[in-house]
Amino acid sequence: MTGELKTKLIETKKAWARAGRLLTGKTAEHGVDRLPPGQRLVENWPVLDLGIQPHVPRDDWRLSVGGLVETELAWGWDDLLRQPQVEMVSDIHCVTQWSRYDNRWTGVTTRHLAEMVTPKPEARFVLLSAYDGYTTNLRIEDFLDEDCLLAHAHDGEQIEREHGGPVRLVVPRYYFWKSPKWLKRITFAAEDKPGFWEERGYHNVGDPWLEQRYE
Repeated sequence: MTGELKTKLIETKKAWARAGRLLTGKTAEHGVDRLPPGQRLVENWPVLDLGIQPHVPRDDWRLSVGGLVETELAWGWDDLLRQPQVEMVSDIHCVTQWSRYDNRWTGVTTRHLAEMVTPKPEARFVLLSAYDGYTTNLRIEDFLDEDCLLAHAHDGEQIEREHGGPVRLVVPRYYFWKSPKWLKRITFAAEDKPGFWEERGYHNVGDPWLEQRYE
């Protein structure tokens, strides 16, 4: 995607936020209704990004974790694979109105990562940065949900570049913009800092069952 189209995409989605596009005004209970309000089910996996799909070879990938932690760390690909590996199945809900059921992820849980770095008591938020310059933010309790993980495989295959490989975050309970591709840095912080889409009118939390598409 060219830089011009990237700018057009961003301006279009900012206009969606201003206009409240796709909002239905409905809410649902998480765990009761599997398909959140306003969503449609798809079987393919649509590709959405900022117009940049960085090429990050596995041997060059590095994840740094710091901020308000007792022990900072930096993982390469082999370091990630040496951690306890888990397999989890979860649904994807994109703010652009599509959902995909039963995605099988392989990776390392965010809880294990937290055990490795030990966040300080004053750490209340997690700030996330990606290799394409994308950023987003989460409350620490949401980052540490039991089904959140640093994923390197999807449905038994390594995650492709277009979907955020070699490593992306997966936070199933929120719209998928909260699960950044091409994960590069995780920072534990006392203060919140809105990320790329949050600064452009998107909701700071992003719960699809409450239809928190925009502020």
